[in-house]
Amino acid sequence: MSEPIPGPPQHAHNPWAPPSQDATRPARPEAGPEQGREQGRWPVPQQGPYGPVLPGPPPPAPPYGWGLPVPAPGPVAAPPGAAYHEQGRNGRQRGGARVGEFFLAVALMVAGLVLALGGSAVIGAVLGLDSAPDDSERFFADPLLDNAVMLVALALWTPAVLIAVRACGGRPAGTLASVTGRLRWGWLGRCFGLAAAVLVLQNLVLVVWSLFQDGSEAVAGDFPGWPALLLSLAVLWALVPFQAAAEEFVFRGWLAQLFGGFLRSPWPGVAVASVLFALAHGFGQLSGFLLLCYSAAWWGWLTIRTGGLEAVIAAHTVNNLIAFSLSAVFGELSDQSTAADAPWEALVAELVFTPVFCLLAARLADRRKIAARTPELAA
Repeated sequence: MSEPIPGPPQHAHNPWAPPSQDATRPARPEAGPEQGREQGRWPVPQQGPYGPVLPGPPPPAPPYGWGLPVPAPGPVAAPPGAAYHEQGRNGRQRGGARVGEFFLAVALMVAGLVLALGGSAVIGAVLGLDSAPDDSERFFADPLLDNAVMLVALALWTPAVLIAVRACGGRPAGTLASVTGRLRWGWLGRCFGLAAAVLVLQNLVLVVWSLFQDGSEAVAGDFPGWPALLLSLAVLWALVPFQAAAEEFVFRGWLAQLFGGFLRSPWPGVAVASVLFALAHGFGQLSGFLLLCYSAAWWGWLTIRTGGLEAVIAAHTVNNLIAFSLSAVFGELSDQSTAADAPWEALVAELVFTPVFCLLAARLADRRKIAARTPELAA
């Protein structure tokens, strides 16, 4: 029997034999620079690429809002698609801003009245102009001068509300004029033509109606003479458009947008503005109060429908120009009656002709593609 050959096992040539333990165990690498230390030395504790650990508590967190988008400076308009009464919804008008806008507008309007009336009184005293009797509601004995002062005082309402919406509302003042941020002059001119046609016809109907009822007394009056008449017409036609526009900026514009800032529906604002518009003309007859509320409600609807004040400014201006011109022709500028004193015949005519004008203006706006909502921003 032969003896075994000394040395390693002789089954290395056997493919089915298990590998040796030394062959399967990976070799342990030596520590080197790639392991963060020199060979034979332990690493020093630190944060490596993040730098050393700083002593003390962590720094305080940044203040609230840090990193959020910064609001754009200057006025901000309403987003595209906003209706006219929603022009105040620009993301900046909160409750406090609305209250501030209201009181600022009222204060500026009162200041304008005081400035115009007080200033005219001082100028009249310096120039020696005759004042009206104590029992009169007028300021000056000259009716044309008295009417001119009142028209100027009311015209100052326009800058009052424009300043208020710009200062407290944080939006362009032109958004009171229309959804485009400005008066659309071409559209305003077309509305003047339409208003002249409708309202001249309305007043002709009233004149004929009065002639049938009262005869020649309906057109009785004292002609002031051509020089006085032409002077009166020049002054009145120069001032009435600003007075009529100012009332529209306040009642159909500012009040509607003030309520529209927190109410989705425009009709509460239109209703409140219509009643205030009627009360602003004084307390007269019930027929006059209803006439003013009715026409104001239709004009409020037309403002929302056409996206601006152009149509109602035209209607109001033409209406007042006709009324003042007739008063000048018949020598009745000293008459202190207003639309609040209108008779029932005038209310009946208003029931017909006001919706006729408003519906025709809305139809014309559709044909002319007049924007009723804030247009999309240009790319």
